[in-house]
Amino acid sequence: MLNFTVGPVMSSESVLKVGAKQTPYFRNDEFSRVMFENEELMKEFVYASDDSRVVFITGSGTAAMEATVMNVFNSEDKVLIVNGGGFGQRFVDLCKLHEIPHDEIRLDFGQNITSKVLEDYDGKDYTGFLVNICETSSCVYYDLDVISEFCTKNDIFLVVDAISSFLANPLNMVENDIDVVISGSQKALACPPGISVIVLGENVIKRVENNTCKSMYFDLKGMLKNGERGQTPFTPAVTILLQINERLKEIKKHGGVEAEIEKVATLANDFRNRIEDLPLEIPHSNLGNSVTSVCCIDSQASDIVDALKQDYDIWVNPNGGEIGEKMFRVGHIGDLTLKDNNKIIDALKDLEKRGILK
Repeated sequence: MLNFTVGPVMSSESVLKVGAKQTPYFRNDEFSRVMFENEELMKEFVYASDDSRVVFITGSGTAAMEATVMNVFNSEDKVLIVNGGGFGQRFVDLCKLHEIPHDEIRLDFGQNITSKVLEDYDGKDYTGFLVNICETSSCVYYDLDVISEFCTKNDIFLVVDAISSFLANPLNMVENDIDVVISGSQKALACPPGISVIVLGENVIKRVENNTCKSMYFDLKGMLKNGERGQTPFTPAVTILLQINERLKEIKKHGGVEAEIEKVATLANDFRNRIEDLPLEIPHSNLGNSVTSVCCIDSQASDIVDALKQDYDIWVNPNGGEIGEKMFRVGHIGDLTLKDNNKIIDALKDLEKRGILK
């Protein structure tokens, strides 16, 4: 299988070897040292301040989204949510569920956020801003500088869901005044799904400590306290955390976060340039590096997705709903190379010859 989806993605051989071993016992100093190292490397890779903290939740990215909403905000807050697709809607649904007062910035599918859009929300006493910086359903990468400037000017806590963009696009918590960054194991970290990660800035840690979270499992106070000894409150996905450790050290060894971002960008640009000669279109320009939205001109996208899987053992992301017949998505994260790009381009050219892509 050659996996061009945007998660789970291809893992390196060294990460796979860790996953093939027996899961060790974890309530000991050895595992604590691994967790301390995971925390330090995550902080390094998002350029967090020294006083920031990292928690690792056994759960999908949505678990980290929900934990953030529950622990950082309450009924006295008023948050602003960028809703331009399925994952922006998820933040809306979570705020509704936990009775967090909120407003939505509704964007059309594929629309970017601009200073002009944000002007209508200036000086409205918002306390939080929630954004999936790469809206994976549409592949839009929102302008982080514009959002950061707005939040700084209005003294708003900025929560960035970077699940699909961490290690694919630059992200600097200090320079961009980001209070919370959310990530997950199955995206550019290129490990199996099962661990989500929250990096908490110093100011938001104080918020968490003074807030009341009506959950045992998602209480970040308990996670932060246990993290002081390199542990988690409950049994974590031990093997995945060991794989994350291997992957983070692998990235560090090969040039760090900048080199990883450059690699992903190279793969993305190479793919985008090479489909220009095919009967395919990229519907908008505001893409991040992690994933490309591809529109069919006279073909059914579902036919292309199925043919790639069945005839070439290449997996890409389908889209749901009405757009699913016109658009599919190709990821560029994980253990992929330019040679792998050759394989998917050759497969698409072959589908054109066969009359399936037209």
